[in-house]
Amino acid sequence: MSRITSVFSRTAHKALIPYVTAGYPSVEDTLKAVPMLANSGCDIVELGIPFSDPLADGATIQKASFSALKNGVTPKLCLEVAAELSRKVDIPLVFMTYFNPVLSYGLEEFCAACARSGVDGLIIPDLPPDEALELEAITRRHNLDLIYLLAPTSSDERIGLVAERARGFIYLVSITGVTGARASLPPELNSFVARVRKAARQPLCVGFGISTPEQARQVADIADGVIVGSRIIQLMETDGLAAVSNFVRKLRRALDKAD
Repeated sequence: MSRITSVFSRTAHKALIPYVTAGYPSVEDTLKAVPMLANSGCDIVELGIPFSDPLADGATIQKASFSALKNGVTPKLCLEVAAELSRKVDIPLVFMTYFNPVLSYGLEEFCAACARSGVDGLIIPDLPPDEALELEAITRRHNLDLIYLLAPTSSDERIGLVAERARGFIYLVSITGVTGARASLPPELNSFVARVRKAARQPLCVGFGISTPEQARQVADIADGVIVGSRIIQLMETDGLAAVSNFVRKLRRALDKAD
């Protein structure tokens, strides 16, 4: 059992997974934010590697990514940050990145570096499972979970393929589109989660658009984990880490009350 899988082994516990862009607003902020998130009740932290063409990200995370790139944040620096964080926190760390930076680094070299840095898994939104056999094999050799995404538009065939191949958990995109805080959850979310649940044995975590404790609780009633990114980035930018901690503690309490 991987460290990510073990998060979901606690009976009735709903996983809280925040996203932060590595190096935003600064590397120092990331090094402070992740331990704070762990201490505030988060179970896994998703670290975004800044990329110049983040197709799955909305305006908030795009802005954070571009700012980090402008500040000189590279995949190599992200690995160094992850290594330092893995010495500070006990919860799993997952890199969210795109395939181009991984390919440029070298698939074997990147996965080996991830393992050395204490990273537990990878999320690569632009890498579909039918094109990922080589990376799958490499991640398995290095004990990394390769986490796939599914969207409401995913076909039954794609759902079956992801259910067969995903490790750690399956990332369910709540909406068709990009990341970003939204006022409400889509009405078809329940049926989407139920459709995937019929095919998959892995834990199901929902992200994209979750921005309030009430929304998090709604999601936790039907899924195994909740992923929150854009709202956290907004708070980091406007109100600082104390506000992020307060928000995350509210999310944790909401998930602990979920049925």
